[in-house]
Amino acid sequence: MNDQIQPDGSEHEPEHGALGDAEYAEFMELAAEEGFDLEDVEGAIEAAGHGPLPVLAVVGRPNVGKSTLVNRVIGRREAVVEDKPGVTRDRVTYEAEWSGRRFKVVDTGGWEQDVLGIHASVAAQAEYAIDAADAVVFVVDAKVGATDTDEAVVRLLRKAGKPVVLCANKVDGPSGEADAAMLWSLGLGEPHPVSALHGRGTGDMLDAVLEALPEAPAQTFGTAIGGPRRIALIGRPNVGKSSLLNKVANEDRVVVNEIAGTTRDPVDELIELGGVTWKFVDTAGIRKRVHLQQGADYYASLRTAAAVEKAELAVILIDASETISVQDQRIVTMAVDAGRAIVLAFNKWDTLDEERRYYLEREIETELGQVTWAPRVNVSARTGRHMEKLVPAIETALAGWETRVPTGRLNAFLGELVASHPHPIRGGKQPRILFGTQAGTKPPRFVLFASGFIEHGYRRFVERRLREEFGFEGTPIHISVRVREKRGKKK
Repeated sequence: MNDQIQPDGSEHEPEHGALGDAEYAEFMELAAEEGFDLEDVEGAIEAAGHGPLPVLAVVGRPNVGKSTLVNRVIGRREAVVEDKPGVTRDRVTYEAEWSGRRFKVVDTGGWEQDVLGIHASVAAQAEYAIDAADAVVFVVDAKVGATDTDEAVVRLLRKAGKPVVLCANKVDGPSGEADAAMLWSLGLGEPHPVSALHGRGTGDMLDAVLEALPEAPAQTFGTAIGGPRRIALIGRPNVGKSSLLNKVANEDRVVVNEIAGTTRDPVDELIELGGVTWKFVDTAGIRKRVHLQQGADYYASLRTAAAVEKAELAVILIDASETISVQDQRIVTMAVDAGRAIVLAFNKWDTLDEERRYYLEREIETELGQVTWAPRVNVSARTGRHMEKLVPAIETALAGWETRVPTGRLNAFLGELVASHPHPIRGGKQPRILFGTQAGTKPPRFVLFASGFIEHGYRRFVERRLREEFGFEGTPIHISVRVREKRGKKK
């Protein structure tokens, strides 16, 4: 099987990312011959093989020191800090490292109950951060003690069921530790006394965080062998997502109305198509400028984003009768950034005349050029036209999403590519891709090892040729490059 591309159908990933033991040993021998630091090579494969880093959300009511704590954890003053509540509004993500383990930290706005306007939006962001995180640091002001709002956050955390590390902040000395001990009453386990401002106690708290975080993020899809695969229907409001779901189900499963925004919560439906049961998730339409929305529409957009994160594939519905908008492009980008397999479904195809079809093709070339690899179906949710083409497109995209190229075949391809199309000379030097490996699937993730910096234009060229050679239809591809460090000559 070593000379074949194969979808990754195994129950468990091999120990070294997507590499088997023999393949890994051969690869490391090659890395040593090229003069790479083996620990760096191993770290690159591990990082790419695990996919996204574990996510830690930092939550709490306003002005308890969340952003100060985040700055302490990431080791630099990056989160905005001011001595008044409500400075942080959006969720902001940073990368951090502790004891050799990397993870993402999400700073959130203060959570308050029964608030309106922008404060409700801030609270919604915090709730979504909890839902998307692998573990949570709950920050409480030890000097003030547990408030009614803190108790409400505790109820929210219990409902979410995520591991929680309780941070008793503003404990600047031994005298404040008695205040921290009072927070046992919250029922979240041991309060960790910390001074985010001075750094006191943060090391012990981070040790507890590492115990709470998984080595790699929990896989939220495909965990049940033989279980239905999750397909998210996404698009802007009123493009026909609910109508499409009703049509493939052959019955009215969800409410359809000409008023945009009828769907608010993601709706899961088990539907049998092509002899296979799928879990389709009808989502709320993603409107313009999510951060300016209020109330139910704001929550709906956040829940839609969470539904995409939990899906394996996104069917992106686009209204073919209207010009492709910036909004459509943002939705496509969201699905690509989430690393999901993608199918583009152009709805209301039955309403198009020849002139509109001509201009639509031009728009697709210019506005959706970043996803030319995505399967495309032209459908009508109203009449059911071409619905039979949806399942083959979904199956093609999922197969591409799971495709694995053996290291030997990949390096033979890279060798031919570099020989026939070398990297442009920059500054009198010509960087070369020396070798590479596919460290993971869902989506395919490659690590390339090079003698110098590889420009983004050449990386895009490599991705394009990878697709031409191996397929990868319907899936984004992640490529990371490690450059060999210069070493002094041995005497």
